[in-house]
Amino acid sequence: MKTENKQTKRGLWSIMTPVMPAIWTGMVLAGLGAVAGIGVLVLMAYAVHIIVSGADASVALNNIMPVLLFVAVVYFLLKTFSFQVSHLAAFRLEQILRTELSEHLARVPLGFIINTGSGALKKVMLDDVKNLHAFVADTTPFIGRTAVAPILSLILMFVLDWRLAVAGVSVLFIGGVIMSVVMRDSEILRKDYEQSQEQINSAVIEFVQAMPVVRTFDDGTSSFGRYNKALDYFRVSLSRWVEKTGVSGRLGIIILSAVPTLISVSAAGAFFIHKGTLDFSVFLASLFISTGMADAMMPLMWLTNFIKKSGASAIRIQEILDTKTLAEPDNPKFPKSFDVEFENVSFRYEDRDEYALKDVSFIVPQGTVTALVGPSGAGKSTVAKLIPRFWDVECGMIRIGGADIRDISTEALMNTVSFVFQDTFLFHDSIASNILMANSHASSDDMIEAAKAAQIHDFIMSLPDGYETKAGDRGVRLSGGQKQRITIARAILRNSPVVVLDEATAFADPENEEEIIRAISNLTKNKTVIVIAHRLSTITDVNSIVVFDKGKVSETGRHDELLMKDGVYARLWKNYIKAQDWHMQQEKGEHRGNR
Repeated sequence: MKTENKQTKRGLWSIMTPVMPAIWTGMVLAGLGAVAGIGVLVLMAYAVHIIVSGADASVALNNIMPVLLFVAVVYFLLKTFSFQVSHLAAFRLEQILRTELSEHLARVPLGFIINTGSGALKKVMLDDVKNLHAFVADTTPFIGRTAVAPILSLILMFVLDWRLAVAGVSVLFIGGVIMSVVMRDSEILRKDYEQSQEQINSAVIEFVQAMPVVRTFDDGTSSFGRYNKALDYFRVSLSRWVEKTGVSGRLGIIILSAVPTLISVSAAGAFFIHKGTLDFSVFLASLFISTGMADAMMPLMWLTNFIKKSGASAIRIQEILDTKTLAEPDNPKFPKSFDVEFENVSFRYEDRDEYALKDVSFIVPQGTVTALVGPSGAGKSTVAKLIPRFWDVECGMIRIGGADIRDISTEALMNTVSFVFQDTFLFHDSIASNILMANSHASSDDMIEAAKAAQIHDFIMSLPDGYETKAGDRGVRLSGGQKQRITIARAILRNSPVVVLDEATAFADPENEEEIIRAISNLTKNKTVIVIAHRLSTITDVNSIVVFDKGKVSETGRHDELLMKDGVYARLWKNYIKAQDWHMQQEKGEHRGNR
């Protein structure tokens, strides 16, 4: 078995490897721009010095101004190009990451998708990738500038006058100390903040998807509960962050701005000029450069925080990309027949201690219908989800045609088994596209034949745009029975030899139920069928019934045989009959009351 288990090197910079040449180019251009910007300040100071010193002003204008203008244009061009390069790299990285994430998620076990949840995955694929886009586009040029400008400015200030350099640096040092105190708990606070955002994402998705139920049944006390709880958690985490960093953060902003540095250098310069130990031109040049140094240091106030935030996004993306994909066989096998066998299968979910299935064994012969029944939570749905490898079994083996499903390629397994569950899903696309996704090579005639077999063709043709009619988001424009028959048409077009069916008629109205039963009959003709049964009256004629209880196979046999055993199935049957009698008695009582 070959398992993809790559462990990428964790970190912000490692995830940007595909676009690092462009990032370095942008940073170098920004750094050169910073040098040009300091050059502008030096030339301005020199020009003012010449004018103040009493020299002919025309000399300054004729000799300095053209150079000053040229350097200013270079500064502007370098700054502009650095951001253009970084933005192009950001868009490229966004494309790469979203492509890698989508392709990787298509190969991981579906159980991972279910456990992780749509809210968390949405945050990674949208919000975290967007954070990295913003970091590459806007922050990396600032890093190049911040790495060059303060150092160069500091060197120049020490060359001009070390005393003024100390005066300027002391202010920035105090601001840096304050900011380090502000940021000391930032990682914990940020993690709490990010978790609160994930909860809001999940709650919003759930709330929007459940809106029809909320609007119909809920008075707001329960449906808004989880959403409000997520909002409260977000508010508390954000308030805690602001409370711990608000005052000191604002103080750091003030100190790291240009004004305090300007005041400090001005005061020191005035003092030394008064003492006669400082030339005015040196003071003026130092004043200009110190202002540039403060402006260059200012991004550090938020740069560290943004780097940590982007680093957290990078780690979450890498955690998804590091998730193990389904193991693919080195030498794939193909089923020799289409019987399905569970042999001593045990399985438990990652977040649970107890086994969902324990030592389960049964066989579904090719071309037969086997029903899985049992109390709620007995393991029926787990059996169905293990066949397409939502998860791999912990112990034992599942075979199709004598081949372990782990030795069958994923593509071959999906071509062998079709699934029809109660929870239907249609894309916001045409009905034709929703059916044809089962077989991209099928013709329009094949699609129509599948729709006819699924008892949905006449309804589709009654629509204004026929097969080109949009199904709506999750098929919202169609009834439950109509959506179910479209998904059955999809499975018929797939034409897989093994069908796993979560009883599709459980919640259908009588008219739709009859059509769905005919559709299912066409779907399962000459197929190996596994039915998760809810209405026991629909499985009295199946070839075999496997009864589950507490994750184990309790008994197997046909309907009459199991009734004679007077076991779990007999108890379920009695309860089912009582429920039907209760409905009948209730209806009779209502009729008598209306007389």
